[in-house]
Amino acid sequence: MTRDDALKQLSHIARERAFGRHVGSHRLIQAGLDALIAEVESPSLAMLAGLLRSEEPEAPALFDQVLEELGLLFHRPADPRAAKWALAYWIAGQIADGTLDPATGTHLIWADVAYDLGYPEELQSLASCHFNLDEWEESWDVSVEELNREAVEAAKQFLRRRPAAEAGG
Repeated sequence: MTRDDALKQLSHIARERAFGRHVGSHRLIQAGLDALIAEVESPSLAMLAGLLRSEEPEAPALFDQVLEELGLLFHRPADPRAAKWALAYWIAGQIADGTLDPATGTHLIWADVAYDLGYPEELQSLASCHFNLDEWEESWDVSVEELNREAVEAAKQFLRRRPAAEAGG
């Protein structure tokens, strides 16, 4: 793992946690160990990476301290609608860059975002991709690989239409 990969992993986990996903202490410690081995420098990183099983309850606070030291701490928007949009953009970014399976990602956008936002037009192409991937059968005239490619393209288009004011997250 390179230093950039380790920083990307830390940033990804920071967003997972900010968006309310459970991330186990063992994963926080492993990310710290990965970063330490990749020569990321942070005063608290060695403490995080060296936590024993009995010390796992300390991992979340130490992880946040490492993020702060590295300038990677992420706070989701306080406004619930803005937070849902930020989640949609984050998930779409993972679909677009190949770090999240298109079927899983489009499902998450449909289930965790679209409903709460009242099924906005901006999410319709991703929602369609979700339904196509979820309902796909071998008898269809299109392959699941093609549907995956369509979902990746829909995610990229969604990201391109992102308002400039929101593009920082």
